[in-house]
Amino acid sequence: MCLTEIYSRVRVGKNLSDRFPIRNGLKQGDVLPPLLFNFVLEWAIRRVQVHQDGLKLNGTHQLLAYADDVNVLGGSIRAVNENAEALVVAAKEIGLEVNADKTKYMVMSRDQNAGRTHSMRTDNSSFERVDEFKYLGTILTNQNSIQEEIKSRLKSGNACYHSVQNLLSSSLLSKNLKIKIYRTIILPVVLYGCETWSLTLREERRLKVFENRVLRRIFGPKRDEVTGEWRKLHNEERNNLYSSPNILRVIKSRRMRWAGLVARMGEERVVYRVLVGKPEGRRPLGRPRRRWEDIIRMDLRKVGCGCVDWMELAQDRDRWRALVSAVMNLRVP
Repeated sequence: MCLTEIYSRVRVGKNLSDRFPIRNGLKQGDVLPPLLFNFVLEWAIRRVQVHQDGLKLNGTHQLLAYADDVNVLGGSIRAVNENAEALVVAAKEIGLEVNADKTKYMVMSRDQNAGRTHSMRTDNSSFERVDEFKYLGTILTNQNSIQEEIKSRLKSGNACYHSVQNLLSSSLLSKNLKIKIYRTIILPVVLYGCETWSLTLREERRLKVFENRVLRRIFGPKRDEVTGEWRKLHNEERNNLYSSPNILRVIKSRRMRWAGLVARMGEERVVYRVLVGKPEGRRPLGRPRRRWEDIIRMDLRKVGCGCVDWMELAQDRDRWRALVSAVMNLRVP
């Protein structure tokens, strides 16, 4: 490889400076750094995958990476530790360094005490064990529960709601404009990642309570025709004023749209393999937890397509699009 020195000039008005050498590397925010970083990280990840010792899903070992967020999956702490060591070594060879302070590990098991006696160490650094962590904006827990994620989404939604609370209370703005503010600023914050949610009745109730509070702020109180006093709007009155689909119907439609997209993916896509993959081992006694796919079937049953293979049905884009619209129009109590 032949390395040449790079020179540049600076233009100030109509004057051009003399040539000067550039001895610094690429700056953050430039076009080339993310591209070059992806090349380098891809090489390091492939070095880790050579070990072929990790969590298998339909015969494929999984290692998830998005930009500099790398998630190593394994069937045991030993497998994860070995893959983490391989990643640290491969990264060092090309000048990258894994930050041990920002690296966490989590054990997902039905046994609450699983892995308590083990620890993860690599390159003379120990990793902190956590019961939950945030990956790509979504909170993952060791019990695979969605409750903490819903709490986080509602907390962010409340912060966003309070930041525009004066606008929603202003008499200078029309009701339609306030609804647009809610649907374009607040609602996307609450519904980030809702396509993968498997909600229970308790969580659905919390989401409805949040939306009702925002809508009451938008529509304001109502003067009683008999007493002449101002009172809060009843739920039925508020629903009549709010013509857009409520928050639960939006979640159902987005979940259905995402399900159709995943069902049409090829077998080489990780998301499709996660959908059709079957976990190993025996499930515990008792009623099984409601799965994401179970909710898709429940929504299809409500629109009269419960006896059809939904993945085969999703191959027809036009028909599936009609089903998404039908689910959007379902009456949610």
